[in-house]
Amino acid sequence: MNKVKKAFFCSNCGAEHSKWQGQCNSCKSWNTLVEEIIKNPNKKEWKSKNINGYSSKPIHIKNITSKTIDKISSGDKELDRVLGGGVVPGSLVLLGGEPGIGKSTLLMQVANSVNGKVVYVSGEESEQQIKLRSERVNKYESDCYLLSETNTQTLLTHLDNLNPSLVIIDSIQTLYSSLIDSSSGSVGQIRTCTAELIHYAKQTHTPIFIVGHITKDGSIAGPKVLEHMVDTVLNFEGDRNHLHRILRVHKNRFGTTSELGIYEMNQSGLKAVKNPSSFLISKYVSDLSGHSICATIEGIRPMLIEVQALVSSAVYGTPQRSSTGFENKRLNMLLAILEKRAGFQLGAKDVFLNLAGGIRLDDPGIDLAVIVAILSSSLDISVPRGYIFAAEIGLSGELRNVPKIEQRIQEASKQGFEKMVVAKTVKPVTNKIQLVQLSSVKELVQHLF
Repeated sequence: MNKVKKAFFCSNCGAEHSKWQGQCNSCKSWNTLVEEIIKNPNKKEWKSKNINGYSSKPIHIKNITSKTIDKISSGDKELDRVLGGGVVPGSLVLLGGEPGIGKSTLLMQVANSVNGKVVYVSGEESEQQIKLRSERVNKYESDCYLLSETNTQTLLTHLDNLNPSLVIIDSIQTLYSSLIDSSSGSVGQIRTCTAELIHYAKQTHTPIFIVGHITKDGSIAGPKVLEHMVDTVLNFEGDRNHLHRILRVHKNRFGTTSELGIYEMNQSGLKAVKNPSSFLISKYVSDLSGHSICATIEGIRPMLIEVQALVSSAVYGTPQRSSTGFENKRLNMLLAILEKRAGFQLGAKDVFLNLAGGIRLDDPGIDLAVIVAILSSSLDISVPRGYIFAAEIGLSGELRNVPKIEQRIQEASKQGFEKMVVAKTVKPVTNKIQLVQLSSVKELVQHLF
């Protein structure tokens, strides 16, 4: 009789150990090793009846014919652009995000708009719950099948009989495989179920979308190897208190990782935002102090963001430094530059910074807009109408050029801005907007305030 093989896996990083120990050798976490069965000889693997006879025989690279892959349109232009032009047949796409952010809504809209047979598999909701969501977002006649199943062997058998064009799994943490005797959501189950789905996708050339839960620190739950196994990793971001959602790509074997998709959540589902600049600065009021507009780049997509700042006298002993959507350490650096290079005494004042719309940015090109908003609030002087800013601030107070400045200028010109404050080295690319070229923060204060 064959022996059941067991091993210990780290619940934090997924590393395998032959015996239990207090600390993981890979990620150095304590008390994270869990015993799991890695092989049960009494369980049989699923085998597809649609296998085309793959061979492991090595082939010379000159004998392999290279041809372009015909990608499948998901019916969502934002998602297609993020994926690199469409869904690649046989690919595995992992979609992560916070609970209630709209992952299932997005995939239901894809299931209702794809031209072909779609199987929507849910281990968390019943068919009636999925039907209610489908009626809320459905605008097309779709060939969609609903399946409430968590066992991968049964699931793959149904998929083999239906032969769909697209499969959606919601979510990977609810699936379990009969090959190992551990609970669903464990490290071994997630890795085994993902491997079985990859096996099916590559053999039948069927693209699969899988939803992944995230932990409290924002990473996808389960072993890190899950992100290495799939072809594409998408992250659905946003604040439930705001309407917009951002779809970022962290890994893509078939395209770039610099694309970005922006949606607006409403009662009928997710709607693609064609002009994010006007959407994010629609509530801008020019006669109030503490407001400025910056031209930023998210991936390869230019858009305009409103920066809001509030500077007030510190009521408590220690001044507060708080920022939303902007790195707090960089805010402290910019405040130090203002105090050292421009002579503004902000050490005894509270400074609050916010990027309107709940969006988060790490683009250094918004440094100038942040400084302008802080100075405007501190002096209680509004920024003149029609101004927009795009420059990085150096530690000596100089204005530095930022990447893709041409796209930023063209986007600002398209939105009707008249003057754009940039670094001294920027060359004009259009006559529709006037470039105000400055070299230091001192010149900025003299020009605006």
